[in-house]
Amino acid sequence: MKTEGTKPNLLDDSGLYPCVANGQDRSKFEQFKADSNFLADPLKSELKNTSNNFTNDAVQLLKFHGSYQQDNREKRNKGSEKDWQMMLRLRSPGGYIPAQLFIALDELSNRLGNKTLRATTRQAFQMHGIRKENLKEVINKIVTSMGSTLAACGDINRNVMAPAAPYKNDGYPAARALAHEIADLLTPVSAENTYLELWADGDLSFKISYSKKIQTIRKAQRSKGIFSGHSKEPLYGETYLPRKFKCAVTVPGDNSVDLLTHDIGLVVFTKQNGDIKGCNVYVGGGMGRMHNSDTTFARAADLLGYVKQEDILDLVQSILALQRDYGNRKLRKNARMKYLLHTKGLKWFKDILRTKYFKKRIEAPYPEPPAKLKDYLGWHKQSPGLWFVGIPLLSGRLSGITKEKVRSLVERFQLDLRLTPNQDLLLCNIGSYQRSSIKNELLEIGIEKPPSHNSVARHAIACPALPLCGLAITEAERFLPTLIKRIETQLKQLGINKSILLRVTGCPNGCARPYMAEIALVGSGINQYQLWLGGSPNLQRLAKPFLQKVHIDHLEQTLKPLFVAWRNNNQSKSFGDYIFNLNDQSIMKLLSESSTAP
Repeated sequence: MKTEGTKPNLLDDSGLYPCVANGQDRSKFEQFKADSNFLADPLKSELKNTSNNFTNDAVQLLKFHGSYQQDNREKRNKGSEKDWQMMLRLRSPGGYIPAQLFIALDELSNRLGNKTLRATTRQAFQMHGIRKENLKEVINKIVTSMGSTLAACGDINRNVMAPAAPYKNDGYPAARALAHEIADLLTPVSAENTYLELWADGDLSFKISYSKKIQTIRKAQRSKGIFSGHSKEPLYGETYLPRKFKCAVTVPGDNSVDLLTHDIGLVVFTKQNGDIKGCNVYVGGGMGRMHNSDTTFARAADLLGYVKQEDILDLVQSILALQRDYGNRKLRKNARMKYLLHTKGLKWFKDILRTKYFKKRIEAPYPEPPAKLKDYLGWHKQSPGLWFVGIPLLSGRLSGITKEKVRSLVERFQLDLRLTPNQDLLLCNIGSYQRSSIKNELLEIGIEKPPSHNSVARHAIACPALPLCGLAITEAERFLPTLIKRIETQLKQLGINKSILLRVTGCPNGCARPYMAEIALVGSGINQYQLWLGGSPNLQRLAKPFLQKVHIDHLEQTLKPLFVAWRNNNQSKSFGDYIFNLNDQSIMKLLSESSTAP
């Protein structure tokens, strides 16, 4: 996999931030985490009061437990109480949702949520509309139904991604297993105890059952030189990480996980018997940025090298420990590991890693086949006698008759689910004798076959944005169906029968990973978006911003000269590749034609 893209320079390259986690020159928020008694206070006391919302301090801790406090911005009235509600996000490595857990989520969302579930771009379900007084009941039911929300948000390792397809060969089982191992390895020890104390009344029988392999690595953390200095939280320490941390695992050629957008990306190579031989390792990707801030930017990951199977988990926790100690804890907007890589460079990163944390060999990378964005929609052979079917969910929203049908099928046939990074849903473990019945039932609700490969809808994704996200500047999810229809209509009118990878976000934080798309609209004002162009269909290249504010009413006019030039000059290439091969001046000239068109 290639890494490309222009990255602006940071304004401050004044040095490192070692040992800040252990007390030197902490910011206010870093000290707050240290004083929280390992993510318990003041959340513990506020769960017992009768207020309909949490204070800001409790909200900051709530994120580590998988929840964000939101209010419905369309119900805000001056002088009136806000319509407070909680969004809850699950921890589900590789997108795995067992039948028992899905049935619980469906019931909870109907009774105590807004009657929808949302598959996220990190392969986890989100629930919306939970009231504060019901939050403990919801999380408790999830915990007792084989689920967890611990570390789904916060300054910690987030949900670990892997290809959702439940194939039994070609390295897929190994990739899924490694994703689960990483998730277990990077689970915070003391936070797990706090989590069960708060949400499961201290019942430690619901603790994650770690394999002997993970237990051995945890015990060895002191001797490997990455111990944080805190016996209760040996890997993270009392201040955890400077910001969120993201990992993904995949197999050669499968880029369903958007590998280059992660802090750590692993490509698994396997032996003939399916066991892992080793991994190519990528570091320093990330999407979040801010408008009007040259010191924040999207970044594609760098290729670090190849490590053998027996060293993979050691390397993963070593990289996390390096970010723990050297990540910027003075300025949160520059706290992600991508800024450390950008500021000091890959050579410095590798040298520090090898000197202080990981003293084994990092070899030259293995060659990889061309990457593809795979989605697994439609029917696929899972293994002899078993099938799975991929169901498209626009922006991941599962609601109404589709939600009812999925619940019915899961309950009657005891099907497991897997969520994809493209926010779609796979029904798995379907017996050959069940296939016809399930196919007919899906047909009854209009799910006959997935969108065409030439359809913009097939891979388009958007963040939730308005009305619940407090950061949203404008629409995304609610605007996406109309946007897709408008772009597909325009392409048809121009005689273009090819897909374009489209992503939309309501703000620049990048939750839908827009900066890798061929066309991305990033909210920059009410009904206005930045226009990003030039990513690749297989998610291997960063796009660039070309217009700061495009009003949604002027979208077709803005895009038409670009589409016409693509059609007339080189439609054999994808739209993103065509744009990438033009110079910036040529692109701006085409965009200027749109502003002067009658």
